[in-house]
Amino acid sequence: MLKLENVTKRRSYFLLESINFLLPAGYIMGLIGENGAGKTTLLHILSGLYSPDGGRLWLDEKEYGEQESSIKQECGLVLHEEMFDANQTLLSNANHYGSFYSKYQEERLIDYAVRFQLDLRKKYKQLSKGEKLKFAMAFALSYQPRMLLLDEPTANFDREFRQVFFDILREYTASGKNSVILSTHLMSEIDRVADYVLFLKAGKQQLFGDIETIRGDYRMVAGEAYKIQLLKNKVIHMESGEYGSKALIYHSGRPMDPMLKVWEPSMEEIMYYMVKGGS
Repeated sequence: MLKLENVTKRRSYFLLESINFLLPAGYIMGLIGENGAGKTTLLHILSGLYSPDGGRLWLDEKEYGEQESSIKQECGLVLHEEMFDANQTLLSNANHYGSFYSKYQEERLIDYAVRFQLDLRKKYKQLSKGEKLKFAMAFALSYQPRMLLLDEPTANFDREFRQVFFDILREYTASGKNSVILSTHLMSEIDRVADYVLFLKAGKQQLFGDIETIRGDYRMVAGEAYKIQLLKNKVIHMESGEYGSKALIYHSGRPMDPMLKVWEPSMEEIMYYMVKGGS
C-alpha cells in the first residue's frame, strides 16, 4: 500500500501541490499529465531522491522520513537519469550497487539480462538509451522491491520488447504484494495495463481512482454544438469541427438528447479534454 497525504514540493518556479491518494498493493497505477505536470518530481519524491516540503507518505505503513533507508530497499527505479558507472560492465555495476540492497541476487539479474537480451560483459557506456533502461529494469527487479517506479521507459523500447515489458509488469504484480507506478504520455499503455490512474496538471492533482470508476464518471458526446451547450455545467470541454462537435462531460446517469451520440471515453480522451478545458 502506498499512501500520500497533502504532499507538496517546490522546485524553482514549479509547485507540486497537495497530492493525495491511496494505492493498494498489487496494482499498476498510470501517472499521466503533460510535460511539466509534475510526474517526474513525484517519482523522485516516492523514490526518496527528493524530500517533500509538506505532507506525509507511507509505503506499507512505513513513513517516509522516519524509515527512509528501509523504504529505499523496497523501491525499484527506472528513471532517465544515468545512475550507473559508464566505464564499468553491467555485471560489475549491478554487483556494486546491488551490495546496498539486502535482497539483491546476481542470479536473478542474470535471468532478466537473458530475457532482455543484454550482454552483461558490455560496458554501460556502450549501451543504447533503450538498453540502458532495460538494464535499469533488470537491476531493479534483481533486488525484489515492493514498488517499481517507472519514468516513461517504453518510449525507448522497440515494439517487440514492449510486449515483454508488459508481461513482466503483470508477473510482478500477480502476487498481490507488489505495485507499479508507470509514468507515460502514451495513453494506449494506460488503457492496456493500468488499474488506477493519477492525472496531474500544472502540479495539481486533477483526478485519481480506478480506471473503470473514472470512465464511468464521464461521457463523450457528439452532435450539434447547441445541443451539447444545453448540457451547461456538465460540459468540461467542447470542440467543434466541419462535421459537428464533440465534448467530454460529467456523467449524471440521466437520459440525454437522443440526437447526441454518447460513449464511454478512453483515458486518452479524458486527459485531452481535461487538459484543454480544465478540471
